[in-house]
This record gives sequence, C-alpha cells and structure tokens, in this order.
Amino acid sequence: MTNIPLAERLRPRDFKTFIGQKHLIGEGAVLRNAINAGNIPSMIFWGPPGVGKTTLARIIASKLNQKFYSLSAINSGVKDIRNVIDSAINDQEGAILFIDEIHRFSKSQQDSLLGAVEKGIVTLIGATTENPSFEVISPLLSRCQVYILRPFEENELIDLLNYAISEDVLFKNLNIKLEETEALLRISGGDARKLLNALELVVNSEKTEVYVITDKKVLNVVQQNLVLYDKMGEMHYDIISAFIKSMRGSDPNATVYWLSRMVQAGEDVKFIARRMLIFASEDIGMANPTAMILANNCFQAVNVIGYPESDIILSQTAVYLATSVKSNASYMAIKSAHQVVETTGDLPVPLHIRNAPTKFMKNLNYGKDYKYPHDFEGNFTQQEYLPDKIKNTILYDPGNNIRENDVRKRMKELWKNKYKY
Repeated sequence: MTNIPLAERLRPRDFKTFIGQKHLIGEGAVLRNAINAGNIPSMIFWGPPGVGKTTLARIIASKLNQKFYSLSAINSGVKDIRNVIDSAINDQEGAILFIDEIHRFSKSQQDSLLGAVEKGIVTLIGATTENPSFEVISPLLSRCQVYILRPFEENELIDLLNYAISEDVLFKNLNIKLEETEALLRISGGDARKLLNALELVVNSEKTEVYVITDKKVLNVVQQNLVLYDKMGEMHYDIISAFIKSMRGSDPNATVYWLSRMVQAGEDVKFIARRMLIFASEDIGMANPTAMILANNCFQAVNVIGYPESDIILSQTAVYLATSVKSNASYMAIKSAHQVVETTGDLPVPLHIRNAPTKFMKNLNYGKDYKYPHDFEGNFTQQEYLPDKIKNTILYDPGNNIRENDVRKRMKELWKNKYKY
C-alpha cells in the first residue's frame, strides 16, 4: 500500500466520493441520468488535466457492469485498437474503450474506430485537453456526445485535501494539520492529481509527531523535488515563457535547451509550433518577414510528421527565429490601433474610399474623388485614408533594423511631411 501513490489510493470508485463535475454527474444531471438509464452514447470528455476524465470513465464502466479497455494515444496504434475490438466482440455485457489523449491519434487511427463505434461493439470514451472540434475527425465526432469537464473550484480542491487527510488509509493515522493551502493550490494549477502528489511529497519529506502544512514548507519541499515538466501546470507556462524570452533575446543556445525540455516531456508539437508562429510575427515581424513563412511551414510539417522526427524541424525553426533580427513594430502598431479605436469609437469611413456598388450610393458621393494609385507614377499618390478626426496619426513606427530602415525611408519619400517618418 505504501508504494501506491496517494492520488491512486484516493481514486474515486463511485459518484459518492467523486468531487466536482456536478453539472454532469450531480443528481438529475444529463450524464448521470444517461448512466442510470443504462444507455450511454459514445462520448468525448474535454477538459484540463487532473479533473477526473479517466476516473469518470472507470466509474461509468463499473456502474454499467461493462468491460473496461484503456489505451493511451501516446503509445498505442491501429493494431492495439483492433486487438481491443476483437476482444470486445465477445463481451456480452458490452465494452467501454477509453482512449486517453485521443487528440494525439492520427486521422487513420481515428478512422479505425468508426466501424466498432457505429456497430456498438464498443462504447468509446475519449479524453482530450484540446478542442475536439479541431482535433477529432468529423465522422467520429458526429457519433459522440461531447461533455465539457470544468476545472476544480478552489473550495473543491480544499475539500479534496481535507478528504485525503481524514480518509486516506495512511494519512488518517497521521496528525496532519492543514494550516495554509495557497501554495498547494497554486502548484496544483487546478490539477487534482498534482495537488495530491504535492501534499504527499510534503508529508513524506519528514517524520514527526505533527505534520504542519504551511505555504513556506510546501514551496521549500516541492521546489527541491518536483523538477519534472508538467504540460498543463505552472511549470508548463514557466518553460514556454523561458523558451520565448530566449528567442526574443537572440540566444539560440538557451532556446534549444528549453525546447529540449518541452520535447523530452512530450509537449504537444502543435503547441510549440503555434507559439513560434505567433513569435515570428510579434517579435520579428517586418524585420524579417521570411520568419513567419518558415514558422508556418514548421507548423504544417510537425502536424504531419509528429514525434520524434519533428523535433529536428522545431529546432531548425527555433534557432532561425532566435538568430533573426527582431522588431515588434507590427505588434505595437495593432496595439496602438486598438487603443485609438477604443478611444474614438466607430469613426465614419471617408466618402472617397467607401464602396459604391449602387447608383444610390454614388449619388451620395460614395467613392467620389478616389484616386486609383496605379494611375499615377510609381503607383502612388497622396490621399487621405484615415477618418478626418485621426488623420496624420502614426500607428506603425518602423523598427531600427536594416529592412525597416528601408521601409521608413520609403514611407518618408512617399508621404513627405504628412506622417513625419
């Protein structure tokens, strides 16, 4: 028993001990009613980690007295799916196939589930932290009911801590006093499993007559021992922050270090590539427009390839972004534009650049006196494009780098004193 982690020892076996998700399994709730009726559909559980997706699936199988098969999309393939389906055909009471992180299955792997789900050989319960609308193929999604699992409320997490202290087979024999909870709650990030792991780590860090849980003790113990990367917890955000700041600071060495931390922890390649795509526009922008093209190609490529080969593509792109000249001018431009819009409201579009598809609109002078730039030398002529109230306002201020210095020079030649570039 001592080798079994606290989170596993406390895994609920029924709805009575299950904390949270009352909107789904509380008395009279939609999923609870379906389970009580003994007629559940295939379903997708969508929610953050540590909120009970796996546990809820096991409880459902137990309540319905059905065989429970469990696969992880990280290390399972089409062969594993077929083996489960072949076994489930002989299950007289029905079978539930639970697939954790179903969003990691490829299209062909998800396709292999369709027949068994449609024929009722298995009732599928897929768990995902990603939006199933994007990550689950339409034919499979149309055969499943999507249930959204909510993050734990603070009071629910505190209830879980108190339950662990009073009901766990080992902890109830210890004198544990929960003096402060803020550090435990912050470290958990709303993940019940991580919360219990941290509590257990703190209790096991000493042998004493009275175990007093304080924020200081929690931080001291956990920071020394919890070095593993948690894809959805606080460290997840710390490491992606370090990764981005290393690229922004033009340090390719730190960049690939933090990239490796994420890759080795099994971080979703799409998450990493998506952040690099945003970075290419936000932090490099007009200083090197090719960066966004490369980042977008990286995003497309890793979606097709996946681990482990995709880490090479991620590394190349990350190093390119880190070593590229930087500019946040485009990012600051849209921020400034948002501020102007919020301050000035919906200013009218100048008449000469309005669309005039009808005679009535033309009679109202829509489009009148508009100058078509291609009719002029150099494909440019000065005219006003901003509302009168904010004319001459500079929103894009080119950065100080080779390419944007050329942009600034060109804008100054075109607009003369209007924008004062």
